[in-house]
Amino acid sequence: MKVKGLKSMVVLLAGATLMSSCVGSFALFNKLAKWNKHATKSKFLNEIIFLVISPAYAICSAADMFVLNTIEFWTGDNPVANRVGKTRNIKGDDGLMYAVKYLENGYQITKPDGSVFYFTYNKQENTWYMNAEGQEKKVLHFNGDGSVKAFLSNGLTADVTPDAAGVYEVRQMQAGTSYFMARR
Repeated sequence: MKVKGLKSMVVLLAGATLMSSCVGSFALFNKLAKWNKHATKSKFLNEIIFLVISPAYAICSAADMFVLNTIEFWTGDNPVANRVGKTRNIKGDDGLMYAVKYLENGYQITKPDGSVFYFTYNKQENTWYMNAEGQEKKVLHFNGDGSVKAFLSNGLTADVTPDAAGVYEVRQMQAGTSYFMARR
């Protein structure tokens, strides 16, 4: 019993020693989270934005975990602490590499097949867009009355209030379980 406990302690200490300092800063994920937290002054509206762009959190986390933190560990340089005009290769959930170029108003993303799409913010319209293959699609618009219009991937849109009810509505619509206040 004592030997088993001692072996476990040695393994844990060796693991802690070997794994310390290579955790990394998770800079890409933290940048996205910081942006999301400060996108508006309303925590409810920020939650709606989170729900609309939630796949980006998974991609950023995976890119940090498997690629960017490793680069940071070996080089001492944070690869996403870069500014406008810089391009980074980021591994997607599909295992393929995507080139992400930082723009003043968003991001240019080049897929492995060479096709390019953009996520851009139009400050005058107070709207985020996705541009791909010559098609521009609204993703999120901040209405003048304090509400938000969410343009969901299933083709539905909803004007919701930035509160718990609005968050619930967007969650239900994204999951396809509610069509309340939805338009096609």
